[in-house]
Amino acid sequence: MKYLIVGLGNAGPDYVLTRHNAGFIVLDRIAIDNGLTFTLERHAYVTEMKHKGHQLTLIKPTTFMNLSGKALVYWMTQLKIPVENVLVLVDDLALPLGKLRMKERGSSAGHNGLKNIQELLRTDAYPRLRIGIGDDFAKGRQIDWVLGRFSEDELLVLSPKIDKAIEMIFSFCTTGITRTMNLYNE
Repeated sequence: MKYLIVGLGNAGPDYVLTRHNAGFIVLDRIAIDNGLTFTLERHAYVTEMKHKGHQLTLIKPTTFMNLSGKALVYWMTQLKIPVENVLVLVDDLALPLGKLRMKERGSSAGHNGLKNIQELLRTDAYPRLRIGIGDDFAKGRQIDWVLGRFSEDELLVLSPKIDKAIEMIFSFCTTGITRTMNLYNE
């Protein structure tokens, strides 16, 4: 079975280790742990791997966050992967730092990347793994927060959670979303 794992974020050195790039950070860890290299292809950095007989294509869109759906739809169509086999990794202000929650569907909750995906898919019924980045910012400073880099202390909290996110991704691909949500959602 084939799966498309889409880490949301913004491409380029200015955005490395920013909270908005939580999806990229998880995919980068998978690549490091498995000796994979991302290559620049159409609309995304792409790499592939096998896990327990399943083919996983990992993408980090180069379209910037607000146009993430363009890359997702292109690769989903190119690889002929049904929406239920697509998993979007997304940062979430509504969850405390490091909290992980997988969902089968849901609103964009104001997240521009999810908004664009839902607009292009014409549905909110697609799997996503929400990665908590917390909301410790002053009123009116949300953009500065999400585009700010994780502190050293935050990275210490986040590191084991990245490992758990990877377990959840592999579980999604091998046992399905319902079982993964039951096993891992906090």
